[in-house]
Amino acid sequence: MSKQKMFFRMIIASLLRRRSRMLVALLSIAIGATILSGLVTIYYDVPRQMGAEFRNYGANMILTAADEAFTRSDAEQGVKMISSGDLVGYAPYRYENVRVRENPVVAAGTDFSGAKKTSPYWKIEGEWADASGELVIGANVAESFRLKEGEALTVSYTPESGEESGEVLVDLTKDFTITGILETGGSEEDYIYMSLDDLAELTGSEGTLDVCEVSVSGGADVLQGYVNKINSGSNAVRARLVKRVTASETTVLTKLQALVLLVTVVVLALTMICVATTMTAVVAERRREIGLRKAIGAPDGAILREFMGESMLLGLLGGILGAVLGFVFAQQVSIRVFSSAIRFRPMLVPVTILVSVAVTGLASLMPVRSATEVDPALVLKGE
Repeated sequence: MSKQKMFFRMIIASLLRRRSRMLVALLSIAIGATILSGLVTIYYDVPRQMGAEFRNYGANMILTAADEAFTRSDAEQGVKMISSGDLVGYAPYRYENVRVRENPVVAAGTDFSGAKKTSPYWKIEGEWADASGELVIGANVAESFRLKEGEALTVSYTPESGEESGEVLVDLTKDFTITGILETGGSEEDYIYMSLDDLAELTGSEGTLDVCEVSVSGGADVLQGYVNKINSGSNAVRARLVKRVTASETTVLTKLQALVLLVTVVVLALTMICVATTMTAVVAERRREIGLRKAIGAPDGAILREFMGESMLLGLLGGILGAVLGFVFAQQVSIRVFSSAIRFRPMLVPVTILVSVAVTGLASLMPVRSATEVDPALVLKGE
C-alpha cells in the first residue's frame, strides 16, 4: 500500500472515530460556505436586481434637443446607441395646449407601449390606450370635468396664426374614447395622453418632440458611458441622467453591497472560531495518542500533516456542500426579496471550495501546532 493511500486511510479512520465532533465542524464549515456562496452570488447579482427594482420608479435618462427641436427619428437614432441588452424601453413625448369643453388642457403625445416600460409606476384605472382615437386622462382632469372611463370626449386644437399673412385658422377637433384614468400622485395627473399619431392628426402636423424618456439597466458608470456616447455621436439630441434616480440607486446599492460583505466576513470569522474550538478539543482528546507516536519516533511534521489533512478534508467536504446549498439559499432570497430568479455563477463553486479549505486550514493551524508541543513523558505517565 502506498504512503498516500495509507495517509488517506488514517485521516478517514480518525474522522470516523470522532463522528460527533467532526460532524459539528463539518456543519459549521458547510454553513459558512453556504452563506459565503449565497451572499457573494447575491452581491454580484444585486446590481441587476436593484436596477430592475429602480426601473419601477421611472426613466433614468432623458433625451432633449441639442439645438431647438428634435424628431422621433432623432430620438430613435440616439436610443440605438444603447445596447439592446441594457435598454428597458423609451417613450418620446410631445406636449401641446388643447381644449376640452372649451377649457385649456395640456395634451401629451407619446408611445404607450414605451410608456409602459419607462413608467411602470403609473396606475391606470381602466385600460391603457391601444388604438387610434383612444385617450388616457389624468385623475385631476377627470375630476375637473367629471369624466369617467368609457366616455366619449372631443378635444380641440387652435393652430397658431400665420406670422406673415395674419390668417387665423379654424379649430381642429378629434373625437376620442377614454380608456383609462391615470393616477400617479404627481403632475402627470394634470395631462391627457394620446398617441403621437393622434396628436399629429389633431394638430395637423407631425411637430417636434419635447423630450424622450429612456430607461436603461445598468450602474452609474454604464449610464454615464451611454450619455457620453450619445452626446458625442449625435448632433440632434443631448442625453442627461435623471440624478434623483441614479443617485438613489447608487447609494442604496453601495450600502447593500457593503452590508453583504460585512455579514460574509462575520460568518467566516464565526466559522473559524467554531472549527478552531473543535480542533482544540480533538487535539486534547488525542494527547495520549500524540505522546505515544512521538515516543516511538514520529516527527512533528507527520503529526502536523495528519491533523491538517483532517481539517483540509473537512474544509473540502464543507465547501462542496456549501457551494450547492449556497446557490439554493441565494435563489430563495432573490425570489422572496426581488421576485425573480438569480443567475448561477459556475466560478463561485471552486472559489467557495478554496475559501472553505483555506479558512479551515487557518482555523486549525494554532490548535494543531499545539499538538507538537505535547511532552511524551508527561502524557504517558498520565499527567
